[in-house]
Amino acid sequence: MKIIAVGRNYAEHAKELNNPVPSKPVIFMKPDTAILLNNAPFYHPSFTTDIHHEIEVVLKICKEGKHIAEKFAHTYFDEIGLGIDFTARDIQQQHKEKGLPWELAKSFDHSAPVSKFIPKANLVDLENLSFHLDLNGQMVQTGNTRDLLFSFDRIIAFVSQYITLRKGDLLFTGTPEGVGKVNIGDHLEGYLGEEKLLDFHIK
Repeated sequence: MKIIAVGRNYAEHAKELNNPVPSKPVIFMKPDTAILLNNAPFYHPSFTTDIHHEIEVVLKICKEGKHIAEKFAHTYFDEIGLGIDFTARDIQQQHKEKGLPWELAKSFDHSAPVSKFIPKANLVDLENLSFHLDLNGQMVQTGNTRDLLFSFDRIIAFVSQYITLRKGDLLFTGTPEGVGKVNIGDHLEGYLGEEKLLDFHIK
């Protein structure tokens, strides 16, 4: 399986990082070694001093597809969860300034904590899903899928023009504004609606 992620998919997040709002999806990938499951603790790596949390709605792909038409894209995922796209912001900034790829800032081990998944049939309106992240009991990020620049279906259709999607692949759909630094000892809790799906510590 692979992790495909969308950058700058909420306008306010793009603005808070002084990035332009994109006219088409910004795509990057994480390896399977980035996944952190079962609310296991995240161990802060020594190569960065500025890791940021970025909570995202995550889609689980349920069948193989390429060149998927947008009108059929909804049939290619059947479960939804939450994930954190941990980003070494100091490394990312250094690489951006030099025009280098982001992988070292985005793709390091355990940089993608992922929650359990919920059947999408259990969710009333995929275009109006609220979610939020609490840090040490304080809400720091809150988002709603109605504010996506590129919808779930648009992302799937776009990515599949370049990369074959396979069953089990995870699609991180972008983070809302409010990203910020995490520190050793922090407690992160992620909610989809009122249901807590993420609950882990930084060590």
